[in-house]
Amino acid sequence: ASRKDIIRTLGGLPLIGKMLSVPVTEVKQKALNALNNLSMNTKNQEELKIYITNVCEEVEASSVNSELQLAGLRFLTNISVTNDYHYMMTSFIPTFLHLLFEGNERTQVQV
Repeated sequence: ASRKDIIRTLGGLPLIGKMLSVPVTEVKQKALNALNNLSMNTKNQEELKIYITNVCEEVEASSVNSELQLAGLRFLTNISVTNDYHYMMTSFIPTFLHLLFEGNERTQVQV
């Protein structure tokens, strides 16, 4: 089994997801980077979908072009490769459009 499967099987996804509520930017950013890597696995996506709204809110609240915002956008990019979870992000389309206009190239690529 891959490491991504092992982390899910051992209950690691909720542990990492809980780190999103820690009010320390660096902790949130590292948690988002980990979730981003884990979200490339479709079985993981089924469990990680519960964090989509939270991550969208974090992207919306973060400073434009910040590393935290980019980490959130990367997670959303990976989890939206399939159409399964697009509906969970539709209310944030105005935020994404704003980032397309105001963000730098790195941000625009992720949006």
